[in-house]
Amino acid sequence: MHELPNPFLFADGSTVRTGADWERRRQELLDQIVGIEYGGMPPAPAETRGEELHTTSPRESDGTRLVSLHVVTGPARPFSFLLSLLIPPGSGPFPVVLTGDACWRYATEEVTAEVMRRGYILAQFNRTEIAPDNGRSDRDTGLYRVYPEGTYGALAAWAWGYHRCIDVLVQRTDVDAARIAVVGHSRGGKTVLLAGATDPRIALTAVNNSGCGGAGCFRWQGLKSEALADILHAFPYWFGPDLKAFVGREPELPFDQHELKALIAPRALLTTEALGDHWANPSGTWQSHLAAREVYRFLGAEERLGIRYREGGHQLGPHDWRTILDFMGRQFGGEPSAAGFNQNPFPDLPPAFSWGR
Repeated sequence: MHELPNPFLFADGSTVRTGADWERRRQELLDQIVGIEYGGMPPAPAETRGEELHTTSPRESDGTRLVSLHVVTGPARPFSFLLSLLIPPGSGPFPVVLTGDACWRYATEEVTAEVMRRGYILAQFNRTEIAPDNGRSDRDTGLYRVYPEGTYGALAAWAWGYHRCIDVLVQRTDVDAARIAVVGHSRGGKTVLLAGATDPRIALTAVNNSGCGGAGCFRWQGLKSEALADILHAFPYWFGPDLKAFVGREPELPFDQHELKALIAPRALLTTEALGDHWANPSGTWQSHLAAREVYRFLGAEERLGIRYREGGHQLGPHDWRTILDFMGRQFGGEPSAAGFNQNPFPDLPPAFSWGR
């Protein structure tokens, strides 16, 4: 194992000492990480609008209503995809739980009912409408046809989809634009981590079992965990082309995933993990959490960072959703607190860094 890079150290060797310094260092890290790991981001369109396709009347049973709409970008290079909103009773404005994992249907009826009970809008889209996830590296469908230039991978395209959904959400009077959370599992977790790092309108990022290229470390590999070589062999199209140069050379990578997490600070970030999900590198995820926490502490935002482990394997189930919704309630309830969300599942594991602030 190797020491994690120091996020407070500029490329020229100077050190972050003030909040203004961190903003400059943050931009330096953002450019580096997004460029190398993800191949850049697709450009933001000049305009995004939401075209309502259908709105149901409030249901007699619970007063909820469903809004189906097109997210439409343009006018040059037009692109569109579907977004559904399940809205609780009342006029709002309501906090929002946004997920692009509609392709996997993790938001079951039980989960949906719990979201409604807490008074949140549940917003869902299918990220594979933005870019395919078919095991091939072809770039002749989806967003790649609209923006063929560049080397961005599918994770960047999917994160772009989150940003466009937020474009539409913040225009709605029933949405509390200051309280939008994004949720993703596995490859969807990798996506929301990037989306949260690259869009300050996201107030809370919730990342579940995201592993390699997500909340895990490249430098710290737990037992039976997925390494960079594994993921680039199976899913090279998720990432940018420059990342493969660091296979077998991870210590030379100029960043690690704790620095991607740090880009979200001081906004809220929750990582949820399963101790039995070895492939997702639970111990490496703890290391990235500890290292990112140093940045949150520096910014006086430690109470906005949380992590919670459970027994079991690779899934996003009702228990995980309740953890996420509980954290949202704490963060959006006026008294930000991560109390109870930072238990240490590896008490004998020393931090993989020595530069703590």
